Amino acid sequence: MFFSKPFAAAVGAICMLAGAVNAYSGDATYYYTGLGNCGAQSKDTDFIVALSTQEYNNGAHCWKHIKVHYGGKTIDATVVDSCPGCSRYSIDLSPSAFKALAPLSAGRIPVTWSFA
Repeated sequence: MFFSKPFAAAVGAICMLAGAVNAYSGDATYYYTGLGNCGAQSKDTDFIVALSTQEYNNGAHCWKHIKVHYGGKTIDATVVDSCPGCSRYSIDLSPSAFKALAPLSAGRIPVTWSFA
């Protein structure tokens, strides 16, 4: 089957826009890890994330991966916990995941993220 270039370009643009709809903006902070709400023990060196209570959705996203973007850098983090103190679309990262984006001394950074 053959599609014209304009048709293929239009389909590609629609797919990109559909992906953009699933991007979220919020703040990222960091926390010291341990036993998460998904039931596993984590270490501060793991690239993990706690989602706000709304996004955590009673564990519906446990073990899913998210892509986090800040300052031209992108990391992949695994959902293992909820963050009751986080506002909607804000996330709490392990120290190592946060440090891959910014120094811990920053404390809080504005990020965009999406499910991988």
